[in-house]
Amino acid sequence: MEHLLRIEHIGIAVKDLSAAEALYARLLGAEPYKREEVESEGVITSFFRTGPNKIELLESTRPDGPIAKAIEKRGEGIHHIAFEVADIRAEMARLRAEGFTLLNEEPKRGADNKLVCFVHPKSAGGVLVELCQEIG
Repeated sequence: MEHLLRIEHIGIAVKDLSAAEALYARLLGAEPYKREEVESEGVITSFFRTGPNKIELLESTRPDGPIAKAIEKRGEGIHHIAFEVADIRAEMARLRAEGFTLLNEEPKRGADNKLVCFVHPKSAGGVLVELCQEIG
């Protein structure tokens, strides 16, 4: 059984969403297709599609938000890699059993109509991993 079906998107932390959108529009030759605020995470996201791939730009809406803290620590750049899963709760249980540390006890609503859960980078080789399952 396949567990992580595909890379769903790559998340990139940015200080200035409008400037980053302009830069990525030039880089990818495409405009973003969606902007969305995720209040629970304190972010505004902007999504680009290039071929089968998606890029998510993330700007913090508050100075103590996870994206603001990540930028303070490591600067702008790749923040996380997200994988699509068919059953997020089953994957969370599997990863816990494999010894991974999850940052969420339960999946929560994320951007782009997804349920999400994050795997702590300390248990995933220094990479923040997001699990995503389409809602409904």
